[in-house]
Amino acid sequence: MAVHFRRAGSGEPLVLIHGIGHRHQAWEPVFDRLAAHHEVIALDLPGFGNSPVPEAGMPVDMAATVAGILPVLAEWGLDRPHVAGYSLGGAISLELAATGAVASATAFSPAGFFTPAERRRALTILRMLRVNSYLPTPIMRAALRSAYLRAMCFAPLVARPRLLDADRALGDALALRRGLGFSAVARAARDYRFDGLRLADATVPVTIGWGDCDRVFGVHQAERARAGLPAARVVTLPGCGHVPMSDDPDLVAALILETTGAAPRTDRPDRVGREHHFTE
Repeated sequence: MAVHFRRAGSGEPLVLIHGIGHRHQAWEPVFDRLAAHHEVIALDLPGFGNSPVPEAGMPVDMAATVAGILPVLAEWGLDRPHVAGYSLGGAISLELAATGAVASATAFSPAGFFTPAERRRALTILRMLRVNSYLPTPIMRAALRSAYLRAMCFAPLVARPRLLDADRALGDALALRRGLGFSAVARAARDYRFDGLRLADATVPVTIGWGDCDRVFGVHQAERARAGLPAARVVTLPGCGHVPMSDDPDLVAALILETTGAAPRTDRPDRVGREHHFTE
């Protein structure tokens, strides 16, 4: 399976996995920070970014998605790498941790903790963003030069959309338009729910970070992750949205590095001044 990626740095490998409709450039705000400590591989999932749809078609469910990624990691010579992901990529990271195939997993706003109604709402938001991406490219390019219009377009995904520059915003919109795997992944999400019991006996360090301004899934879903994953660390990310790398790259990078063991752990308060622990 052909998978496009960016690779840099040295040290223990760290694989970065994006969300539905996005591309590996979503990790640009934190890539260099992470590459100072790890060999970092940011990939384009099959059917997204510059990775084509597999010849056999898109995976039909999460199990098939994970089964397709494992040979890719092996082909790259990665033996139990660290992984980090958000949204769809966050769910994939947790699934990889449940198989014991990774050394650690950091998941930001991972899919799989929603109710059916919340899943439908999230997919509706993402589909509407994709519909808007089909505007003629020259019109989108001109519109996204406006900080105000960028804020309107990207507010569902990030809490601080004005931090996005026009070129990156246009690239993200075009990636959403060209993501041939979008519909298949959206269909596969209909019956998906992460089974926390499969992580119950895992020794893999797991951290879940959830932006308190997440408009796609909602930070309340972190409570379900906390209840379902007693061995994991769950942290609220203040001032961050669904794609937190753009909102607070320092915090996102620090949380990943704490999970991989490249940086000492720092106690991080949630919205009401308490650390999120499953033992509470």
